[in-house]
Amino acid sequence: MSAWGKMRGFFLSEEELGKKDDDHKPFKNGTGLRQPNWHPARVPPRRSLKRIAIALVVAVAIYLFIKNIPDLGPNAQMRRPSYTYLDDLDAATPKRPSYERPKSSPAKPHARPPNTPERNLNGPVKFLELAQTLHAIGGTKGTMAINRNVLFATSSLKSAATLLPIACQMGLELQNYVHFALMSRSDIDIRDLRKLNGIDDSCHIIFHDARTEYAQISTDDRMENAVFRALHHIFYYMHPQAIFVDGSNDEEPFFRRAAQQHTNVKKNTLIELPRGSGKRLEWLTKLDSQALRMWNKVHIDILIHAVPGTSGSLIRLLRSLGAADYTSGSVPHLTIELPHDIDYSTKHFLETFAWPPAHVPNPTNARHLSLRHRIPHKRMNEEESSARFLESFWPAQAELSHILVLSPQAELSPDFLHYLKYSLLEYKYSAISTHQHWDRRLFGISLEQPLQLLDGKGSFSPPSILQNSQSSDVPQNEVSTSFLWQAPTSNAVLFLGDKWVELHDFVSRSLEAKQKSDPVPALLSEKVVSMQHPSWLEYALRLARARGYWILYPGVDTARNLATVHRELKHIPEEYATKENSKPLLADDATEEEIENVRQKIRAGSEITLAPISLLDSLPNQGSLRPFGDLPILAWDGQKTDFEELNSLSARYSAEFREKAGNCGAEPAEKLKEKERLSTQDLFCYTE
Repeated sequence: MSAWGKMRGFFLSEEELGKKDDDHKPFKNGTGLRQPNWHPARVPPRRSLKRIAIALVVAVAIYLFIKNIPDLGPNAQMRRPSYTYLDDLDAATPKRPSYERPKSSPAKPHARPPNTPERNLNGPVKFLELAQTLHAIGGTKGTMAINRNVLFATSSLKSAATLLPIACQMGLELQNYVHFALMSRSDIDIRDLRKLNGIDDSCHIIFHDARTEYAQISTDDRMENAVFRALHHIFYYMHPQAIFVDGSNDEEPFFRRAAQQHTNVKKNTLIELPRGSGKRLEWLTKLDSQALRMWNKVHIDILIHAVPGTSGSLIRLLRSLGAADYTSGSVPHLTIELPHDIDYSTKHFLETFAWPPAHVPNPTNARHLSLRHRIPHKRMNEEESSARFLESFWPAQAELSHILVLSPQAELSPDFLHYLKYSLLEYKYSAISTHQHWDRRLFGISLEQPLQLLDGKGSFSPPSILQNSQSSDVPQNEVSTSFLWQAPTSNAVLFLGDKWVELHDFVSRSLEAKQKSDPVPALLSEKVVSMQHPSWLEYALRLARARGYWILYPGVDTARNLATVHRELKHIPEEYATKENSKPLLADDATEEEIENVRQKIRAGSEITLAPISLLDSLPNQGSLRPFGDLPILAWDGQKTDFEELNSLSARYSAEFREKAGNCGAEPAEKLKEKERLSTQDLFCYTE
């Protein structure tokens, strides 16, 4: 039989085939088609049943194929979401998404089906309610790599209770678009979650239901896959600049694994908040998304240059470092420069000194401590001391690695690192600082407020600002504030990595200029900084004057909560010790004028007593850091100035330095060398 005949036989019944054959058969006796005793036979409709069964099988196959199209592919985790936009969403008018669950939504897929208590469901994941809110956030510019979106994500309801107050506080600051994504097994309604945690519309939080269907009976592997894919979808539509998660054991292990995996793939910023850090890290809610994006990228090292005879001061400083709070980031690497002669008490203390401190989690038992012991016994001069000190640190990444320089006379409060990171992120990496290029002027951030001018001849009076009163009848009050001063310090100051590299280059070229000049130019030999400070500070001041750089200093109230400098055992720097050997402050035959001068000097040097309180409570303006444009500016000699005058002073000093110290002569402006990044070559004209 031919193929066509077989197909006909498959789709036509035997009865129909028989009828067509009978029409062509001859009958005897001229009878008709029917015999006299003919009766129709009842044949079961086997072919009809077969056709119905085949149709059902095909329909089921088509349904299953269509239903599982989104889950096909070699790498389902990295596939781009294929959601359908809401019909009633006006794309031309950006607006926040509606937080109400749609009335037409299907029955909760998170509810556990009856009689299936085991978590044994595996397979593809689906997010039935994530598309609506993701498509509604077009106004946040989430498709752009740089935006104002930050994300709080959680799987545990305990962790949600920890993160939601922080997210609410950040939303109240109105600096970022704050999103909250729930990826848990719980079937709690988002509205109930908000109500239980006291979250209302004033918090300005955009909620996203990122739970997969049947989460309660899903295996950990399926939940881990669901979290990864949910973060992938969110990343595509939102591009969060930072993702906040609970870093404590309250969070589900599968969630933390998936979050880490997604961070490794997308190179995103994952901020794991340690247990009980809500109050201590409350300042991070005041940072914008660009500053938060740098949270894990910035790194701070600590450098201590010990001098002979400062054993007690060094031990006190190291104990204050060991008692500090390091929940704001990784523990800094600590380098201690030791002199040739080490006191027995210092040796004994360093044998048992643990760094990182015992209260800081250190699962790898890494030792972030470097001790450097000087070999030469002879006393160093100014050039040798400056070079050796600056060689103690070199930033691996000039824009991200920074150095905290501490004098042995300093003592720090537990919150010192919180203030440094808060100020560093705000003034170096925030959108407003980088957009207006204020960050290029920042030389460093001081933890203490000096009590004397750099020349040591007079006391220093910090500036203040007028605070507006609510009533017109009440006069304005002067309040303490942070300020910008061109004069650097050596007691407790964080130098930015790029400025440290530039200082390296400046010192190197200055030493070369001294060797090639006869006589040495006055600008390279004169002493403006008092001999109570180390010699390298003179070079730092010259660079700050030539470039117009400034140091950020805290106000009086803030300084009391950061650091103090003990002057009762202050030792003169080693390079100047021979010049002021053991000269008494007051001679036996001193005049009344000399006695009064000594009394004024002692009074000016009285230390600030530490009074540790909450960091935000010690800061003015309700804990928000004032922008650069609102801070008072002081010239290097302590005189109040402004931005334009500072630029003018800097231009005059750099021109004088090039001519008299850099051997450039009085060159016209059009022939001046162009300033190179991280270099001071434009200030020197010496050739090989």
